[in-house]
Amino acid sequence: MPKYTIGPMPEPLEPRVHAKLMQTETATIGHWRHRGFMTRAIQPLLPDRRIAGPAVTLAIPGPDSTLLHHALGLLRPGDILVVDRLGDDRHACWGGGVTVAAKAAGAAGGIVDGPCTDLTEIRDSDLPMWCRGLAPITTRLYDLGGAMNVTISCGGVAVNPGDIILADESGVLVLPRDEAEAEADAAIARQARGLATQEKVKAGAKLGDLSGATTMVLKGLE
Repeated sequence: MPKYTIGPMPEPLEPRVHAKLMQTETATIGHWRHRGFMTRAIQPLLPDRRIAGPAVTLAIPGPDSTLLHHALGLLRPGDILVVDRLGDDRHACWGGGVTVAAKAAGAAGGIVDGPCTDLTEIRDSDLPMWCRGLAPITTRLYDLGGAMNVTISCGGVAVNPGDIILADESGVLVLPRDEAEAEADAAIARQARGLATQEKVKAGAKLGDLSGATTMVLKGLE
């Protein structure tokens, strides 16, 4: 059996869909969708960032980052590298050097189901990253094997190569490619309605009256 498995690179995200997703908040989709959201333990390292793009998936074992270094040379502009650490929460596979390489490749960002390191260098590179916090113990090139562009698990969610990642300050959402545009359209419409409601509240309307909550409560008191 070969030590490494590497599948084909996924198709880029259509510019039309990308533009819509960049207007979409994960928390808006969270009003109706309950699958595809990674655990909230995976948090952004940079504030006020949003990325959307196709998942390039990677699964690498505990102390080893050999395949990660190779994968960085395959990334294309707009790709999002999603890393399954196969249960390891001790070793930081992603630091300053990896960040510079991913940024140079034009990657939109990275998602790591484990810790990162070199926070200052990540901030200086301005590469949006989501992970399970920080750790000082790093990986090495131990040549232990791994897999790229296969189905992985990240943040409790199955991620297929080419699935669409939407990540912002609220969390990370994995969408099947054929559902991404419809979800973005629905979210944009809901966000517009939400802004209109906020303006009414600022003008003196009561949120409970507008949402119907007050009617429900008064009926419950009968």
